[in-house]
Amino acid sequence: MVNRKIRVFLIEDEEFDVERVKKTIEPFNDKLEIVDIVSDGHSAIKKISSDPDFCDVIIMDYQIAGGLMGDALIRKLRDRTLPPQIIVVTKMSLSASDVSFATDLLKAGAFWYCTKYPIDIEDQIYQPTDFVLSIFNAYEKRELERARLNSEGKLMKNVSDTLEEKKIVGVSSSMRDMLAELEKFARSNANILIVGESGTGKELVASNIHYKSERRFENFVPINCGSIPPELLESELFGYRKGAFTGAQADKPGLFEIANHGTVFLDEVSELPLSAQVKLLRVIQDGEIEKIGRTQVNKVDVRVIAATNKDLKAEVKEKRFRQDLYYRLNVVPINIPPLRERREDIAVLVEHFMTLYANDMHREKPELSEDAVGVLLKYDWPGNVRELQNIVQRLILHDLKTVTGATVLNALGISKDMVGGTGSRSEMLFDGENIRPLREVEEAFRRDYVLFVRERCASDAEASRKLGLAPSNYSRLIRTLKIK
Repeated sequence: MVNRKIRVFLIEDEEFDVERVKKTIEPFNDKLEIVDIVSDGHSAIKKISSDPDFCDVIIMDYQIAGGLMGDALIRKLRDRTLPPQIIVVTKMSLSASDVSFATDLLKAGAFWYCTKYPIDIEDQIYQPTDFVLSIFNAYEKRELERARLNSEGKLMKNVSDTLEEKKIVGVSSSMRDMLAELEKFARSNANILIVGESGTGKELVASNIHYKSERRFENFVPINCGSIPPELLESELFGYRKGAFTGAQADKPGLFEIANHGTVFLDEVSELPLSAQVKLLRVIQDGEIEKIGRTQVNKVDVRVIAATNKDLKAEVKEKRFRQDLYYRLNVVPINIPPLRERREDIAVLVEHFMTLYANDMHREKPELSEDAVGVLLKYDWPGNVRELQNIVQRLILHDLKTVTGATVLNALGISKDMVGGTGSRSEMLFDGENIRPLREVEEAFRRDYVLFVRERCASDAEASRKLGLAPSNYSRLIRTLKIK
């Protein structure tokens, strides 16, 4: 299993015992080599500090000259990212029942220990089977530790890249306060309820909480509760057994199983039917899920982050949302203010998205004229950050050197007198001075009308019925229009 010689560092102050170690490992010189020998603890620390990876295994006398010895020396030798494994040799004669010494050694960081007696008196060597095998085992443990650190390093790099990609941008006092809360709440396992209008970035906040938590190396599973048809919701969330119903030809793990030890993000949690709310409550309270077609329960360890753009208290009052589930989800509330209430963030967000999309499209980032900045700052952004993001992307696609106010108005699909007002894009249908392509007008009208109907319905299921759409077609339309 060893692809190269194992490098042994010997700390021993008695020449007789140095020779004894050498003689013990001599038959294994093709696999083992003593790279250095020192006679006191201070020299050992100096050597290992100058080159932490010069050896794999340390063999040390427990009672060594120089003052620094025993547990204290072990701790100093182990005080580094990837320390060598340590085998301790002691003069003390220990009985089989004397476990305190061994316990203290292990706590200090030793891998194995042996006494200087018994030995092979004739050959004056240690018992080679135990002694040499412990060196090989110590080496393997260090290599496993190296592999673990490399793996964790790659995972941390992936997490850092993900956090950079999902960076929350904002300089307003409300955003600074929210980011401070986010950092604090991420360190706990408490369930979190995120409240904010469509497009404010609720999933972005949820993913930041996950990737800054102790669960960051596990799965983050987002679920849009409003996009899954009610009749399929329980099987998607909790899974099913083969043969549970017609068409169930194999076991299917639910999203909560996939997220085990990680985080589930329940977006539009107010859209959950009452039957699914009961099962979700059991998952949160007891960590148990019931798969369709199975009488036994599965244990899961999942942190739940929920989000809604509705007033859940009102939903509870109207008996559309369980009160006990509301209190279980709302352990830690986070409110994301709409963009119109933090206008100082608009310029920062525009700069961020312009740099992002210009680099992504391999185009030069355009300059914003003063009147363009004025339009962006005065507009009310009913679609919040998502709308701003889409508009900036549209501006970059124009590939202009300078973006004027007229260009921004054109991208927004509004007239100048609508800036700062509450008008919608659909009001541009009959604006003779700003005739838009039919495709853009259709999209603007459809989006405004869907939002109009949705705001007046208790659920997405009711909205799809009023619009005369099948749930799957309604979900597809929501995604196409970038409505959240």
